[in-house]
Amino acid sequence: MSSDPLVIFTPSGKRGNFPVGTPILTAARQLGVDLDSVCGGRGICSKCQITPSYGEFPKHGVTVEDGALSEWNKVEQRYKDKRGLIDGRRLGCQATVQGDIVIDVPPESQVHRQVVRKRAEARDITMNPSTRLFYVEVEEPDMHKPSGDMERLIEALETQWDLKDVKTDLHILQQMQPILRKGDWKVTVAVHLGDDSHPPKIMHIWPGYYEGSVYGLAVDLGSTTIAAHLCDLKTGEVVASSGIMNPQIRFGEDLMSRVSYAMMNKGGDLEMTRAVREGMNALFTQIAAEAEIDKALIVDAVFVCNPVMHHLFLGIDPFELGQAPFALATSNALALRAVELDLNIHPAARVYLLPCIAGHVGADAAAVALSEAPDKSEDLVLVVDVGTNAEILLGNKEKVLACSSPTGPAFEGAQISSGQRAAPGAIERVEIDPITKEPRFRVIGSDIWSDEEGFDVAIATTGITGICGSGIIEAIAEMRLAGILDASGLIGSSEQVGTSRCVQDGRTNAYLLWDGSADGGPTITVTNPDIRAIQMAKAALYSGARLLMDKLEVDTVDRVVLAGAFGAHISAKHAMVLGMIPDCALDKVTSAGNAAGTGARIALLNTEARGEIEETVRQIEKIETAVEPRFQEHFVNASAIPNSSDPFPILGTVVDLPQVNFNTGGGDGTGEDGGRRRRRRRA
Repeated sequence: MSSDPLVIFTPSGKRGNFPVGTPILTAARQLGVDLDSVCGGRGICSKCQITPSYGEFPKHGVTVEDGALSEWNKVEQRYKDKRGLIDGRRLGCQATVQGDIVIDVPPESQVHRQVVRKRAEARDITMNPSTRLFYVEVEEPDMHKPSGDMERLIEALETQWDLKDVKTDLHILQQMQPILRKGDWKVTVAVHLGDDSHPPKIMHIWPGYYEGSVYGLAVDLGSTTIAAHLCDLKTGEVVASSGIMNPQIRFGEDLMSRVSYAMMNKGGDLEMTRAVREGMNALFTQIAAEAEIDKALIVDAVFVCNPVMHHLFLGIDPFELGQAPFALATSNALALRAVELDLNIHPAARVYLLPCIAGHVGADAAAVALSEAPDKSEDLVLVVDVGTNAEILLGNKEKVLACSSPTGPAFEGAQISSGQRAAPGAIERVEIDPITKEPRFRVIGSDIWSDEEGFDVAIATTGITGICGSGIIEAIAEMRLAGILDASGLIGSSEQVGTSRCVQDGRTNAYLLWDGSADGGPTITVTNPDIRAIQMAKAALYSGARLLMDKLEVDTVDRVVLAGAFGAHISAKHAMVLGMIPDCALDKVTSAGNAAGTGARIALLNTEARGEIEETVRQIEKIETAVEPRFQEHFVNASAIPNSSDPFPILGTVVDLPQVNFNTGGGDGTGEDGGRRRRRRRA
């Protein structure tokens, strides 16, 4: 084992040992980490900015001590003085390895920046926003009728718009008088209409008639990405959408890793709270610039998130969520002020968080329920929000059940040997000829298949960089359909399968999808550990759904809805071949896109929907998979592809799954037919 310090990069997960004094940029290049640099490491371009993390990282098996990187130097100080550098950031070409270190590569430092594919789905929403604009004419001051300007403004709102008991904040008082006089006592007022707990409140004042609008944010705060839709509160139009990687990912890719980090590092929870709020503010600045509006015009925001993100965003230690009985600090909806959460939008902006359903079923699941309305469905519908932590709803207008399943980051391309997140150059679609075993694929950024004319030209700017979540799912399902992979998840040898694309990989085999080594590019293979990671993720997903079916005493569902940014890009056929979802007619498997984001938009634009979902959540029955004895039984069965116990008769009418078995036993791992074998365990 090397005595050199260990360097771990997130979010890629790539790691390696490097001698003391090695620049981080050099380590990144040697490991193939996506870290940008234009100036060649001269400390001029600043493209190689990185964020080091310190403390205990049980997931990575390291403790990062102070002094793990070289001291801040003059080059970094000069750049910070001239152009600014975010606190905590270092330049990868200047910082050198001194000890074990965890390095986060922020999105803006990545050559192939992630495409956050959480778009705003087209949806008819009844407009009833929390904040509206009111034009009023205010009575001028009179020596004989002494009263304050604010009192006369509030009186005008009541007499002209029937707005009663309107309140205001200090910042409005500080700016109101010159605005009234500039507008010749005619002003436009933005008023938050209040709710059961809060009276109406003046948010903003413009002189005269204001022809513009005010805006709100619908934010889906996910474990991996933060996506936001900026909406016009007058028209309901989505004027801009944008997303970033969740900065917390450097503390752990999955939720329990972050809970563990908070438990093992004093102040770790506050560190993660600060990171996600800073990321949120960067996103809001970005989306306001894209829409060319002033952030001070953003007066309302709705957030949906899972319970761990909910607590960390609010600054609540998630300790209790890391152990049974997984108690939430609160499951109720929350109405707060943006300033309480350090959000850099309008100073009096309101923030609404949808209610959580249970300890591991959060406000994001509530938003999916609002968007897809299983409680109003005549038929039995299974709604699966696919992500690092999958939220699952099953029911109809009679009853709705909910649970969450810890699928982990494999579906996002993590834990995969050639995996990456969705970005230009990533393989996203795969087909394999069942006769020749030859693959063809498409990459993000091009609609041309790899065996079609013009492919090389189409990908010239991006290249082929890896394989993302939808790509690995299709690749494994296609391998199963082509007889390259057996039901247990073993890849056959070249002799067993009949193709030189099956190559020996240690004690098992791998399937060669792309070899770009001749041009200095990557070699992309699907390995048995890759398949194992997907098996674990899909087994967790299926087991959660099957557990809910047990509770309702059913063996089939009428339809399946795949939600989430990733769910929107999953092929129904390939998902069923893998056994991710229960057997169902393929035309009854649909995508809802970012249903959580859609639910957030509904709650943003229609305040009546907030009360509706609060009532719906109270009626949903929560199932805790961690304490259900049958979950493990379903998990074991679901590890097979598609399943070792549950039949898939409808799938059988669509595809023929080859009956192959590459686990032929043996002692040295090689059978007479040249296939790899496993030793049998003696009883």
